[in-house]
Amino acid sequence: MKIFAIANVPGSLTPEQLQPHMPAEVHATLKLYLDGKVEQFWFRDKAGPIFLMDAPSIEQARSTLDSLPLVAAGLMSYELLPVMPLMPLGRLLPAA
Repeated sequence: MKIFAIANVPGSLTPEQLQPHMPAEVHATLKLYLDGKVEQFWFRDKAGPIFLMDAPSIEQARSTLDSLPLVAAGLMSYELLPVMPLMPLGRLLPAA
């Protein structure tokens, strides 16, 4: 299942609060990418990352994200949005 994970970063979060966690956060994020759990990722300035994840369920995606250092420290959370192919496009194809 494909899931967009959109970071929620509190407006009060400072660079000083983030800095101690960033080396571990970068390492953990790269590991998720290399393991195929995160297929693509983007960054929104002052709003945090957006991941396109591949997970068997919303619960598994949540568990994976909960292991990230910033989430575990309570400094970030994620909104999870499951997505699927745009099925009505099939109606535009002629029947074979």
